[in-house]
Amino acid sequence: MPVAVALKQMDDKMVKAIDALKVDLATIRAGRANPARLSKVYVNYYGTPTPINQVANVAAPEPRLITVQPWEKNMVKAIEKAIMASDLGLNPNSDGVVIRLNIPQLTEERRKELVKLVGKKAEEYRVTLRNARRDANDAVKKMEKSKEITEDDSKKAVDDIQKNTDKRMKELEVVVAAKEKEVMAI
Repeated sequence: MPVAVALKQMDDKMVKAIDALKVDLATIRAGRANPARLSKVYVNYYGTPTPINQVANVAAPEPRLITVQPWEKNMVKAIEKAIMASDLGLNPNSDGVVIRLNIPQLTEERRKELVKLVGKKAEEYRVTLRNARRDANDAVKKMEKSKEITEDDSKKAVDDIQKNTDKRMKELEVVVAAKEKEVMAI
């Protein structure tokens, strides 16, 4: 396996990890309504667990309100049940056609808890980036040991791996800082 392939595989893993972090952080609520909060809520749709956004129109028409409008009227009760069973802490209000989810104002204490949660998730993804770096370094060392590449090429590859890792870590920190700022904004 050439060095370029190892670098490409590492970079792909890192990009996927940062994208996954963005999706994960979207489910953490800041002070305003965000339809992405419901992305991990599944409803029983004819015996199959299905994401809410595949059986209903989910929108945030106001800063403190999420609306869920099922495409089939018989899904209203099932969606309400799924939202109440989730760990989102939201109470659905329904008129039989549209489900409304009021988003309460966050307290300062809750905001700080959410910032800690953001930090915890960020650390999980930092570990993922470090693991990708370790795997790439191991691949380069293995190539050097089997004489596929020279010692100089190995050192250059390890430097490139570290530069790429630093770049992706900075990217991750920007994403985390933006989310922390969003959570702390009143």
